Amino acid sequence: MIEAGQFLDAAKRQGIDFFTGVPCSFLTPLMNAAISDAQTRYVGATSEGEAVAIAAGAWLAGRETAVMCQNSGLGNAVNPITSLNHPFAIPTLMIVTWRGAPGLTDEPQHELMGRITQPLLDLIGARRVDFPENEADVESSLARAARLMRETGLPVALVQPKGAVAAGPLDETDLQKRAPSQVADFDAAAAARRRIDTLEALLPCLPAGAGVIATTGHTGRELFTLGDEARNLYCVGSMGGASAIGLGTALNSSREIVVLDGDGAALMKLGNMATIGAQAPENLTHIVLDNGCHLSTGGQATVSPNVDFAQVAASCGYRFAARAAGLDGAVAAFQAALAMPGPRLLHVRVSTDPVDGLGRPTVAPRDVARRFRAYLAELGS
Repeated sequence: MIEAGQFLDAAKRQGIDFFTGVPCSFLTPLMNAAISDAQTRYVGATSEGEAVAIAAGAWLAGRETAVMCQNSGLGNAVNPITSLNHPFAIPTLMIVTWRGAPGLTDEPQHELMGRITQPLLDLIGARRVDFPENEADVESSLARAARLMRETGLPVALVQPKGAVAAGPLDETDLQKRAPSQVADFDAAAAARRRIDTLEALLPCLPAGAGVIATTGHTGRELFTLGDEARNLYCVGSMGGASAIGLGTALNSSREIVVLDGDGAALMKLGNMATIGAQAPENLTHIVLDNGCHLSTGGQATVSPNVDFAQVAASCGYRFAARAAGLDGAVAAFQAALAMPGPRLLHVRVSTDPVDGLGRPTVAPRDVARRFRAYLAELGS
């Protein structure tokens, strides 16, 4: 058994000081220590997949990161690990508990995952390092994990068995509850315009030095078509993760961060909005471009006609929320949002009119991630 402080100190010596995750009873000592330690940052996520995306955003902003989760949560994390961390070559330390380990009496829902935890990690390309059993092993285990992350640019996992870390106290600041913000309307009844035309109208309004994160599908492709920039991150996978990536980035950068989301992607990870509202980064603008369908896969309808994203954001604690449509309305809403501290959300209705001959980003995801990270670091982040 080790002490949580020993693990955290060794992690910090390897530069790992940003933690995010979802609780597990096996994780309690380490998670409580990360929350309580003044030298680390911990962000509680609503899902394991969200945590992976938050950590990816923090890495893009220059931090070294760790994700903590129960092994049952690996199912939620498989998509971003394989379609975000892998193509973009974004490393993170995965601290995964071993519920349902062979020979351990546990709840029935952990039986199968207990048998397949290590093979599943191997299958999704996460290298494994043995969890340290005693104080003498802590430094070498964390050093080996950090070296593998540097060499591979990919997640490395430590599988934590029951009772591996001694219990410790929790020093956590209570969440400050805020009253819902008022939702503004900016020509919301106007005719919806094509998303690419809306983007073209909004881009000149970007603050100097802003970073732009575009969700997967046509949104990123249209942003690339309008002009490839080092400030742009095109999410080619991890649907629903763009806003969580934006959160992780905004929390660790002084630059303005703008997330270009879609209605289908936002619906997939609505929990992200609750985390954004709670963490309240003042430099984050979340724009949901809502065409009511999954346009890049054939136009299948989403349920967005029944969802008021601006009202959801206001209820989650965003400091500014607005509905808009048309080019003038979208621009006016964006300008009004940027005049207020974030987080901010714009729900912009766009049409389903296609863009003929739409291309795809020609820059490899790994290169997109590294130039984005370098861009955020220019003149200090």
